[in-house]
Amino acid sequence: MRNAIKRLLMTAMFILALLTTLHSISGVEAKDVTEWAASQQKTQQESLFQSMKVDVIKFIAQALEEVPLFWEREFTVTAEPENVSAVKEFDFSPYPSVTVTATGYTAGEESTGKNKAHPAYGITKSGLRVKRDLYSTIAADPSIFPIGTILWVPGYGFGVVADTGSAIKGKKIDLYYETTKDVYEKWGKKTLKVYVVQKGSGTVTEQELKAWNEKKTMHVNRKQLY
Repeated sequence: MRNAIKRLLMTAMFILALLTTLHSISGVEAKDVTEWAASQQKTQQESLFQSMKVDVIKFIAQALEEVPLFWEREFTVTAEPENVSAVKEFDFSPYPSVTVTATGYTAGEESTGKNKAHPAYGITKSGLRVKRDLYSTIAADPSIFPIGTILWVPGYGFGVVADTGSAIKGKKIDLYYETTKDVYEKWGKKTLKVYVVQKGSGTVTEQELKAWNEKKTMHVNRKQLY
């Protein structure tokens, strides 16, 4: 124990003597050495922090380069099922168009002069019974739109030319509605552009009309059509 204390004292005296010699030669005091050592340590710590900060920034930049931006991602739209439940906006502009004056009519006496007791009540020129559906029966001048022609009428829907009328000449069409109330409230009289989806051959059958109205790909929400 005594030897250890003696060695410790001798070491302290040696360091004191060394510092005294250093001061006498260079004028540097012990506190200067301590401050210098502290500043060196601080500089090393700051350099280490700066280095770490640069490394972190590089890491983040590299990570961002490898992650695609949100607006650069590719989005795919899955195909619609065959049973479409609602009308989707469709561009009819590629189809031939004709500007017409369109009115509405019913099967009743106010439009045809026939009452429900008449044998031809509700029967069109083509032989079809009047119908308001996805594909509705309409009247037109066959010299402009032959029987069987399918028109897209904005605000009404698909109209199949199945009837004619003494007042329906030239670029005029008559759209079938079930009641006069519907004619006045839902249509009235309009001048508009209609699109010829399919030109008729001069005839149309109940089977054809039924098939069009039963197309799975064309089942729609009627409220969006009329």
